Amino acid sequence: MTAQDSAPADRAGAGPGRRSFLTYLVAAPTLALVTRVGADALAPQSAAAAIPSLPAIADLVDLGDIFILAGAPTASLLALTVEADGAIRFRLPREEVGQGLTTAVAMLVAEELDAPLRTVRVELDDARPELLFNQLTGSSNSIRSLYGPVRQCAATARARLVAAAAARWEVSASTLTTANGAVRAPDGRTADYGGLAAAAAAPGLVVLGASPKPAARHALVGKATGRIDARAMVTGAQRYTLDLDVPGAKPCVVRRPPTLGGTVRGVTNLGAVQAMPGVLHVVTIPTGVAVVAETFGQAMEAKAALRVEWGPGPADRLSDEQIRTKLRAANPAPLLPPLLTPYVDAEFDFAFVSHAPMETNSAVADVREDRAEIWSGLKSPIVARQTIAADLGLPVGAVKVHVIQAGGSFGRRLFFDAALEAARVSKACRRPVRLMWTRVDDTRHGRMRPATHHRIRATHLLGEVLSFEHRVAAAETDFRHGLGEIITATAASLPSGIGNATLAQTLFLTTIKSPYHFGLTTQSLTEVATGIPTGSWRSVYSANTRGAEEIVVDELAAATGKDPYAFRRAFLKTDAQRAVLEKVATEGQWGRAMPAGCAQGIAFHEEYKSRTACLVEIDTRDPEHVRVTKAVIAVDVGLPVNPRGLEAQMIGGLTDAISTTLRAGLHLDKGLPLEGSYSQFHWAKQRDTPRDVRVFVLPATGTEPGGAGELGVPAAVGAIANAWARATGSKPRSFPLDFDVDFTPYPR
Repeated sequence: MTAQDSAPADRAGAGPGRRSFLTYLVAAPTLALVTRVGADALAPQSAAAAIPSLPAIADLVDLGDIFILAGAPTASLLALTVEADGAIRFRLPREEVGQGLTTAVAMLVAEELDAPLRTVRVELDDARPELLFNQLTGSSNSIRSLYGPVRQCAATARARLVAAAAARWEVSASTLTTANGAVRAPDGRTADYGGLAAAAAAPGLVVLGASPKPAARHALVGKATGRIDARAMVTGAQRYTLDLDVPGAKPCVVRRPPTLGGTVRGVTNLGAVQAMPGVLHVVTIPTGVAVVAETFGQAMEAKAALRVEWGPGPADRLSDEQIRTKLRAANPAPLLPPLLTPYVDAEFDFAFVSHAPMETNSAVADVREDRAEIWSGLKSPIVARQTIAADLGLPVGAVKVHVIQAGGSFGRRLFFDAALEAARVSKACRRPVRLMWTRVDDTRHGRMRPATHHRIRATHLLGEVLSFEHRVAAAETDFRHGLGEIITATAASLPSGIGNATLAQTLFLTTIKSPYHFGLTTQSLTEVATGIPTGSWRSVYSANTRGAEEIVVDELAAATGKDPYAFRRAFLKTDAQRAVLEKVATEGQWGRAMPAGCAQGIAFHEEYKSRTACLVEIDTRDPEHVRVTKAVIAVDVGLPVNPRGLEAQMIGGLTDAISTTLRAGLHLDKGLPLEGSYSQFHWAKQRDTPRDVRVFVLPATGTEPGGAGELGVPAAVGAIANAWARATGSKPRSFPLDFDVDFTPYPR
């Protein structure tokens, strides 16, 4: 059950706006930021805390701001067509992976064109290198970056349709209005958009200036709207990569090494496997041995029959204990001694985590001598196209890359491993191939959220927090997709400490910040190279970093004799932050009596110009099946485009948090995860999710939307861990909390 709030939020003390700073982006060979802070950004803000904290970098310029600025030169290169039958087609230069982006964009188009939503078709655009930094889907940035350009594009189309009608009727365009997909004259005449489409496209048409509607005139934006692709998904009509009918494309699977990054030395039974029923090709590629066959069943049987001599991988000797030792050694003790003040010290460990999308990695490739065509779910299609072209020895213009709607990502599809593999196999066997990663492949060999170790020290005196220091050590996150194109991808591939590390520090500093006035506040990142394939996982650094901090906030409250909710409310920096916290406390009945073994937990998070609070109730009475039984979430994104989509995002973040906080993680054992399926990687199932979930989307508190894709995880992690601590009387320190190997691993 979900609900939408109707009370306006108090924006007093909301902090610096997007236009209170000026940022310059330099994109080669490394990322550099120069920021001139407006005086208002450093002005003190109202809060109950006596010791204010200076703004963090992420308070002044966040990663979304960087992406918006980088993409600004090409932001207007959008394609919208109105067809003779009245259909409106918009080419979206982003990826839809289940986050509801196509629906939100369709709403923006329909709003500006005054057209029925059912007439809008949003199609995913192919890789377009001319867009440079403007075709990467990530960092909660799609709606933030597209909100203005999409509306302007649609408003321009509306202006041309009005001008065409004015020319036809020989009247002033200023006297005409639009509604329900048609232009209307004061005398009652109407012309539908389809009938005006050809005239509106005339190059010589005189068009008045076009401006998007003010928010006060929005009829669709801000209204809870069902997904435009929902029926197709639930009926099986939605076409994903492996559903595409590419003539001649044969099934392909890959036998992968027994350790991460292992190499192929040779195949000892090649002839026997090639002679198996249905087998068409056996091809060695850098990541393993590929089998192409008439059916996936035949390809799987042949893959299992392969006898391969494997070379070592870069992480063969690493297991969980070695990783933890490396991270702890890289994470020095806090710099600030507690002196003579009381303090709270805490250390946390978070395990590796699989992205585990429902649709495994897959791609279709048709490579010829002089050209290539690729189909796959891709969040960075430009760098995929550029990299594949270079790998095949073809000019970029000879390679077409089609972006296909994907069944989940959570960051995984920033990398294009399957597309590159499919292209290599297709080139080697000179035929189109349909490549699929198995579930075991996806879980064991897919990119993981890095394991992390955290040291936090907070000092306090007389009820005030004097300092808050958080030092994070993480297995290196791979950012070699760059900002989605070859320039920054190449920069990120420079030797360790120069390329990838620069991007890592940039991402950390432009996403991680404390929402509290905790005196001298510092947050730092040290990354450790491990050779383990990693990638951005939903919320990237925030899920673990802010999750751990929210646990310490509860412990600070206890140390100072304060209620966790009241403590947060006193130290939050702005009224906008307090509004969402107060909403969940009220709606969730914070402080109500609970049975022994059950408890409430509460936490807060702010990121990408949005903020949220989460309250959960947990039942730990059955240690074998700890359950979150209730959740109340409040979210303020500034300007909500589709509140129903935001509800789904927050519920998804809650499910991710339940999973990774309680049971879901990867055990690394001698260079390979033990988990190989959903039955072993314990993601939350329906029985593990609360039946009582309420999401309150605050009405518009700003003129532009903030980000939401990453927002829902960190506060939920903190709330669940805090509820568990209150219910059990134990301090949570290692995640997931229940992390036994209760299964028999698949053979390597």
